[in-house]
Amino acid sequence: MNSSVNKDLFKPDVYMKCICCGSSFSPDPWRFFCPKCGCLLHPFLTATMNVSWSELRKRRLGVWRYREFLPLSSKLEPVSLGEGGTPLIRLRSTGVGEAYIKFEGANPTGSFKDRGMTIGVTIAKHISVKGVIVASTGNTAASAAAYAARAGLSCVILLPKGRVAIGKLAQAILHGAQIKEVEGSFDNALDEVLNEYVKKGQKELYPLNSYNPWRLEGQKTIAYEIVDELGFVPDVVIVPVGNAGNISAIWKGFYELYESGLANKKPRMIGVQAEGASPLVKTWMKKSKELLVVDNPETIATAIRIGRPVNWMKALKAVNESNGAFISVSDDEILEAMKNLAMLEGIGVEPASAASLAGYKKALGIGLVDKGETVVLIGTGHALKDPDTILRIASWNTK
Repeated sequence: MNSSVNKDLFKPDVYMKCICCGSSFSPDPWRFFCPKCGCLLHPFLTATMNVSWSELRKRRLGVWRYREFLPLSSKLEPVSLGEGGTPLIRLRSTGVGEAYIKFEGANPTGSFKDRGMTIGVTIAKHISVKGVIVASTGNTAASAAAYAARAGLSCVILLPKGRVAIGKLAQAILHGAQIKEVEGSFDNALDEVLNEYVKKGQKELYPLNSYNPWRLEGQKTIAYEIVDELGFVPDVVIVPVGNAGNISAIWKGFYELYESGLANKKPRMIGVQAEGASPLVKTWMKKSKELLVVDNPETIATAIRIGRPVNWMKALKAVNESNGAFISVSDDEILEAMKNLAMLEGIGVEPASAASLAGYKKALGIGLVDKGETVVLIGTGHALKDPDTILRIASWNTK
């Protein structure tokens, strides 16, 4: 890509920085890894934000309300479906403390992935590719397919064969995606995308998995909205963790608010994984400098059934820098939390989302979180993403 196109695509003060060696680079939509050490990159803005909450609140609540914090040029017309602006709901009946759930299931395709796709697909549209490509456990597939359709682009999706919730698969099919099934887990599907479409330098399809740092810039707006809606920074934010992009993006959002003077503190970040798919929990507890991979991850929470999260370094930095923690929960605890949210709060989430409530209850029990602290749980996806799980446990209403 030539520099003139990049100039039109990004704000003039945007740069990329390696999370490992600290090297800085000019913005490039195709640069996903540091050319010096191979680590992941973060985009940053050099300019000091000169914007107030009162100014921001004159705009519609959603991802593009916070355009000053996003790396794309203000001249670009975004590919948008009205993402963001999701409800922040106070929990009242689940026996917890001062807790809220940020219900990302209210996004256009029913998950937080839409926040990133509006950025990623906007870039894809303006760099003249034929389409986008992702590996997915389901939510990324649904979101990429919808936003690609909105942009008039094709969408190629690699899915682990027989391991994707039917609601998510149906969405991808509905939006016209070309689907390829891969033997094994999500990690195998992601390897194929990386090997065949990233490392070989092809430029026909734009890769939009969470190693793409530009996509994560949309997901950081969850942090902005939490502070925007609460009017203050919560003490703790609890996030289900699969490929680990979301927890790092949300932490980056809080960090930017603090640095810009729009927040007076930063929260502790707690990442929750399922016991059968908990590489980051194991890595963090053992203080390992290498990821302790789970080769055959298994959990009912398919959205976080990932054994080799590509963003593991970013997630560890988020948790360590925030004085947070990683914890794991069982599938039974996840299903009980899913039931409680549905039947006591009226909030329907998919199993991975319920991991945040299960993790919160465990954190309370072990003294990791105090009942008097204000906590926000990230409810990453809607219950209808995984109707099979609901039907399997339909005995809830027949007892």
